Amino acid sequence: MTASLIEYLVEYRGIESNYNDAWGKPTTIARATKEKLLKVMGYDVDDSNTLQQQAEDEANQSWLSPLGPVQVIRSGNDFHIAVRLPIELVDDEYEAVVTTEHGATVGCRFIPIEGQLTNVAHIEEIEFQEYVVKLEVSLPLGYHSLSLQADKDELARMSIIVAPQSCYKPQAILDGQKVWGLSVQLYCLRSENNWGIGDFSDLAFLLESAAKQGAQFVGLNPIHALYPAQPDVCSPYGPSSRRWLNFIYIDVTKVDGFEQNSVQNVVITNEFIEKLATARNTDLVDYTTVSYLKLTALSCIFEYQNAKYLSKNTKMNKVFKQFVADGGESLQTIATYDALQEYLSSKQVPSWGWPVFPEELSDFDKPAVKAFTKKHKKRIKFFMWLQWQAAIQLEQANQVAINNNMSIGLYRDLAVGVSEGSAEIWGNKDLYCVNASVGAPPDELGPLGQSWGLPPMDPEKLYQQQYQPIIDLFRANMHATGALRIDHVMALLRLWWVSKGDNATEGGYVYYPVDDLLGILALESHRNQSMVIGEDLGTVPPEIREKLAENGVYSYRVFFFEQAKDGGFYSPAHYPEQSMATLTTHDMPTLKGYWNCYDLELGKELSLYPNSRVLNELYNSRHRNKQAILDTLHGHNSVTEEVGYDVNSVGMSRALNFGMQLHMAAGSSELLSLQLEDWLEMDKPVNIPGTSDEYPNWRRKLTQDLQYIYSDDALNKLALDLTKIRKRVSI
Repeated sequence: MTASLIEYLVEYRGIESNYNDAWGKPTTIARATKEKLLKVMGYDVDDSNTLQQQAEDEANQSWLSPLGPVQVIRSGNDFHIAVRLPIELVDDEYEAVVTTEHGATVGCRFIPIEGQLTNVAHIEEIEFQEYVVKLEVSLPLGYHSLSLQADKDELARMSIIVAPQSCYKPQAILDGQKVWGLSVQLYCLRSENNWGIGDFSDLAFLLESAAKQGAQFVGLNPIHALYPAQPDVCSPYGPSSRRWLNFIYIDVTKVDGFEQNSVQNVVITNEFIEKLATARNTDLVDYTTVSYLKLTALSCIFEYQNAKYLSKNTKMNKVFKQFVADGGESLQTIATYDALQEYLSSKQVPSWGWPVFPEELSDFDKPAVKAFTKKHKKRIKFFMWLQWQAAIQLEQANQVAINNNMSIGLYRDLAVGVSEGSAEIWGNKDLYCVNASVGAPPDELGPLGQSWGLPPMDPEKLYQQQYQPIIDLFRANMHATGALRIDHVMALLRLWWVSKGDNATEGGYVYYPVDDLLGILALESHRNQSMVIGEDLGTVPPEIREKLAENGVYSYRVFFFEQAKDGGFYSPAHYPEQSMATLTTHDMPTLKGYWNCYDLELGKELSLYPNSRVLNELYNSRHRNKQAILDTLHGHNSVTEEVGYDVNSVGMSRALNFGMQLHMAAGSSELLSLQLEDWLEMDKPVNIPGTSDEYPNWRRKLTQDLQYIYSDDALNKLALDLTKIRKRVSI
C-alpha cells in the first residue's frame, strides 16, 4: 500500500521517474530520491498511516472546493472551467460572474451536468463529480475574478488570467531586422566617477555610447537585491529578493541632496577619500568597502530628504508614499529584513540569514518582528527609500535607451531562484521547500552536477497562491526594460531538486505548470513591451524548446555548444532566427581564456575534475575544437590569412578574436550578444561554476574604463563592422 501510494504521490506532485541526460542517455530516478523529494514537499514518507491521511486530506480539500484557485486561458481559445460538486447538485443551474480587472462584470448561466464529466470521488459516502464546462464569455487580456453563484449566493471564487498566444516582439524585429548588443556584468564596469563598482550612471553612459555605435541593446547580469549587511555575499544568482534591486548600483552623487553640507562633511574626510580611492583602484570589487561608503553617504542623504521632504506634505513625499503603497508587503518585507539583519549583525548575533536568526525573529509574520518594525520604523523607511532611489536611476537609464532609439534597449536577467537565507523566503515560507535546493544533473558545464543552494518554489503552493508570486516576479523584472533573459528557462517546465545534504547527482526533476507560466509570461511581456529570451542550455528536453518557440520565447544559442557529431561547428547561419546568439556566457571562459585553456588550468588548480584522465581528455577535446573553429572560420571567410590554419601555430590574437565576433554577426539569429570582456581581450572568467570561495567569483572588474572603450579606434571599427554585417543579413 505504501509503495503504491508513494508512486501515486510521485505522479501527482510531478516528480519525474525517467529522463534523458545531457548526452541523450536514458536515466532512471532512484526510489529513495523520489521519497526524499516527497519528504521535502512535506509528506511523511516514513509513516504509512500519516502519509495515507495526508494524501486523503489533500484530495478531500480539492474536492470540497467547487473551483480551483486560478485558471489561465489564451486569448481566442474556448473558455472552460472545472466545477466540482456533490452529485445531487450537478444538474442545478449556476451562474459564473466574471469581474474584469477594470471592474466590468459579465455573467454566464450553465448546468454542470451538461459539460464533460472528468472525475468522480467519494468523501464520507457522498459522491462528488467534476465537470469541465464551456462558458460563452469573451474576456479581454488581463487578470480577472470569477464568482460561482447559485441564487446570487457565492459558492466559490477563482482568478482568471487571459493571456496572449505568445510573447511580445518589438516592431524592428517583426520588420526583419537583425540586431546586436552587449552583455555586461554591471558591477565589473570601471569609470572615472564610480565608487569602485559599476553603477546606474555607468549603465546610462554605456547605453548611449553603444547606441551611437549601432548596438540595439545592453544586457545585464541579475541586479536583484542582495544583502546590505552581508556585502561579501555577492552572487547575483543567489539573491535575497528577485523583485527588488541591489542598492549598491545607485550612483550616490546623482541622488538629490548629495551636495548638501551635511553629506559633503562626511564624504570629504580623509578616511572616506582613502577608502574610496582603494575601492576604485582594486582589480576586484571590494564589496565590503563599497557598501560601507554607499550606505554611509546614502544614510546622510536620507536624513536630509526625510527632514525636508519625506516627513511633510510635499510632492516628493507623495511620490515616495505611492512607491511604498505599490510595493506592498513585498517591499515592507525586504526593507524590514535588511534593517533586521543590519541590527543583528551590529549586535554580533549570527545573521547570515533567517535560519540563524533568533527563533522569535525567524518569520516575517511573528509578533517580535512587528515589534521590531515599530521600534525601527525610520531605518526600515531608509531601506524602502533605497529601493525607490534604485528604481528611479534604473528608469532613468532605460530612458536613455529610449531617447537613443534603441529597438530593445535595456535587457535584464532573471535568476532561477533566491538563496536559502533570503528575505523572499522569510516573507513567504509556505511557498518554498527549504530542505531542497535547485541545481542541475551532470552536463557539459558541470560534469559533477550542480546544487545552487536555492530552495525551489513548491508548484502546488504556487498554484494555490493563484500564481501571484510569479506574476509579481515577471512584472518587476520586465519593468523599465525592452527584454528579459530568464536564466535556466527550463524552470518553467521542470527543475532539478536536490534534497539538502545530498550530492547533486542524487537529485530528481519536479515538473511545473509550464503552459500556465508561459501564459503569464506572455501577458506580462506584452504589458511591459519586453521580449523574452530563455537560457535553454544543459539538459534540455526537445519539447520545451518547441513549446518556448511556439510561445515567442527566444532560444539562447552559444557558439561553443553548437557542434555537430563529427566535431565541426554549425554555421551561425543555421541557428534559429528566433534566438539570441552569443560566443560565451558568464559561466564560461572568455575567448582568450578558452583559446589558451586558462579555464582548464584553473579547474585543475581548484580540483574540479575527478581525475587526470578526465582533464587530459578535456585538453585533447579543446585542441580538436580549436582546430574545428579555425576550419569553420576560414571556411566562411570570417578571418583573413593573418590567422593561420593550423591550431598548433595559432594563438589568440585580435584578428582571431574579432573574426569570431564578426562570424557570429553574419548568422541568422535575430539577436546577437557580445561581451565587453572579449572586446578588451581579457583572459580571466567572471565566474567558475562549482566554486564558491576557491575563486573570486562575481568580483573581477574590466581592465579598462568605459571612457577608454569608446575612444579606442579598433573597438569603434569592430562595432561599425558588426552593425554593417547585421544590416546585411536582415530580411
